Amino acid sequence: MFSVLFPGQGSQFVGMAKEFFNNFNYIKDLFEEADNELNFKLSDLILNGPKDLLDQTENTQPAIFLASYSIFKCLEKETSFTNKSFKFYAGHSLGEYSAIACSGALNFIETLKLLKLRGQLMQHAVKDSSGGMIAILGSEIDIIKQILNNNEDNFKCYIANDNSNGQVVISGYLSDLNNLSIVLKKKNIKNMILPVSAPFHSPLMNDASEKMQEQILKTDFDKPVVPLISNVTAKPVESIDEIKKLLIQQINSPVRWRESILHIINNGVTKFIEIGPGKVLSGLVKRIDKSVILKQINNLNDIKKIND
Repeated sequence: MFSVLFPGQGSQFVGMAKEFFNNFNYIKDLFEEADNELNFKLSDLILNGPKDLLDQTENTQPAIFLASYSIFKCLEKETSFTNKSFKFYAGHSLGEYSAIACSGALNFIETLKLLKLRGQLMQHAVKDSSGGMIAILGSEIDIIKQILNNNEDNFKCYIANDNSNGQVVISGYLSDLNNLSIVLKKKNIKNMILPVSAPFHSPLMNDASEKMQEQILKTDFDKPVVPLISNVTAKPVESIDEIKKLLIQQINSPVRWRESILHIINNGVTKFIEIGPGKVLSGLVKRIDKSVILKQINNLNDIKKIND
């Protein structure tokens, strides 16, 4: 049995889901609904750019969700897959919202509204773009934890994403990240600054988490048709109250992606479908377990070949 994965911020590109938009009226309808709900032409931004505007967090988050949700609906309508065909749903960061919506736990419009607010809050969480993130490559998370603990007096940084074997992302103020980078380079540990405007998934996002809480708590959710894997716990979640609680915590908590994938694999899943722009998650999963089968859906040909 398959599990389905939904990508997060960074996978976006101008023209994502364009083939689906051009070929199916029900996808055009979804794009139009999104434009009307958000009161701006998100559809035009997705299909035509400009890229710098699409890359702004408050636009990126609803845009990736719209693309991912549209592709999932096409999968449902054009193949034998339904939203009950999968053993687990999982999404990386904002992709967790795509997973929740496609699992039937949250309707399309409410998901768009939450992600528009989430994107705005996360984009403006730290004033003057003084926060950021760095990716650390080729080192294990326990080593990174030890480095952070040993240098607490010199800088304060936070593990934001445990993505895969050999890929950890750190959040913090830029000055602290620069000091961390110096320490890492002395240890010959490769790292790079990521092109993001805020220190996502860290305590520096506490204000955004508190503001999201109010909106999430008053939004109506349903029980998902199959279990979701929470970014916060790396475990299945089905209770509506628990889904809400963990979504609130997700903004300022690490994304435990490596552990999430291991949990899915350890529960008998050997096949994954990545639904949404790009193939980032497939690459991460392959680093975690090379033996699994991975499929991606980015265009109509991928839909046609999905049962091959």
